[in-house]
Amino acid sequence: MQVTVEDSGSNNKSLKVVLPADNVTRELDKAYRKLGKSVSIKGFRKGKVPRKVLEREYGPKVQQETAEKLIQESYFDALEQSKLDVVAHPEIRAQQFDEDGSFVYEAEVAVRPEFELGDYKGVEIEMESAEASEDEVKAALEDMRRENAPLRSVDDRGVQIGDVAVVDFQGFNNGQEMKQVKAENYSIDIGSGRFGDEFEKTIIGLRKGEKAEREIDFPENFPNPVLAGKKVKFEIELKEIKERVLADLDDEFAKDAGPEYASLDELKLALRERLSTEKEEASAGTMADKLVMKLLEAHDFEVPGRLVAYEINSMIKELEDNLTNQNMTMESAGLNRDELVEQYKDTASKRVKGDFILKKIAAVEEIKLNDEDIEGGFKRIGERYNMPVDEVKKYFANRDDLMPFMNELLSEKIIKFLRDNAKVKTVAAGAKAEVPAKGAGKAEKKKPAVKAKTDAASEAPEEEAGKAPQKKTAAKSAKSAKAESPAEGDE
Repeated sequence: MQVTVEDSGSNNKSLKVVLPADNVTRELDKAYRKLGKSVSIKGFRKGKVPRKVLEREYGPKVQQETAEKLIQESYFDALEQSKLDVVAHPEIRAQQFDEDGSFVYEAEVAVRPEFELGDYKGVEIEMESAEASEDEVKAALEDMRRENAPLRSVDDRGVQIGDVAVVDFQGFNNGQEMKQVKAENYSIDIGSGRFGDEFEKTIIGLRKGEKAEREIDFPENFPNPVLAGKKVKFEIELKEIKERVLADLDDEFAKDAGPEYASLDELKLALRERLSTEKEEASAGTMADKLVMKLLEAHDFEVPGRLVAYEINSMIKELEDNLTNQNMTMESAGLNRDELVEQYKDTASKRVKGDFILKKIAAVEEIKLNDEDIEGGFKRIGERYNMPVDEVKKYFANRDDLMPFMNELLSEKIIKFLRDNAKVKTVAAGAKAEVPAKGAGKAEKKKPAVKAKTDAASEAPEEEAGKAPQKKTAAKSAKSAKAESPAEGDE
């Protein structure tokens, strides 16, 4: 076997493999012998069909199947001979049986980028204190008052912050009605910020029966993909105003909140403990995001474009699945695949780059998964979703699902190492701390899905010799593609 390698771009190589005639002839002979035993051709007894007749009738099919077998059996040997550190499935660009009996094929491969590992120990980051502040406790109490307050209709004034406004609305993009951006008798909690300041400001001051229009430019990173990157004109009609009848914050309010609270002070203490616990749990993810962002800023290298493409396909496939769960399609949501590719490119590149950095740190520090880590991962998912561990394991019985899960666990272990070695400066809650970019941190934990594959049309890479780690999230469940913003179906 002859193997030659040529550069074909950043982090890409073109691999040319020539298999000798003896090997090729042997495989073709085996294929025709097998075929001759199974086919029936008029004028010949079964098993007695001449080779030339088989070649005339089935030659292209036999050559195609033999070519696939030759490539599968020789590719990894070719990688070993070339000593390339390949990180994705190959793209076979040319293959042919030559006149001298040899077989030649070319494989376009993405290779692991070479870069010097910068400082990763002692990374300095700022984190807000996990202890709940007095203002946060007060805000939680106000939320409880609002949530439990009865509503009553008012007709003698316009909408104020704190009211619940019942509206009809219709969105238009480029003069066309947006089918998924409309609603009737839709309740909006004014001041909650769920629908964005501009939308809510349009409603404030309106009286029952009045109408208003507002054109809003939604940013590319807006959570609702139906609205992201679009200029939308809203036509709004106020149908009803409801105000909350707020209870006094006293001991009776605390008792109504639960029998375990005998006084308002006891309720405040419980809220403080709960908020502190929630902040502490959330800070782990925030710290991971900040650590990875620091690493991204400290390392400048290009990543294989094919891996970025795999990641983008995975992100779009997840979006499509989420839309399907809401009886929507990309078309009905007004989404364009080419636009999404551009929109996701930066985040996808950061994810791929971050993964390379983390894996290189793991190699240097000899951070590896053990059986205890994997069992712990299964147990954690079981506890989170109240599932027996054996049931969780069934979701990962398939290697295509297990490998991303293990990749996720390894990333968590690397992040823990970085966190243990970081220099963390604690700042008061509400102080301006560094804000990590989206899409750079650890994967979100989700419920296992029986099948959590990326787009089948694009063979996603896997963690294996000559392949790359998949970037799909293990334990995946459908996540709403639409954030809480004005679009049909939100409640």
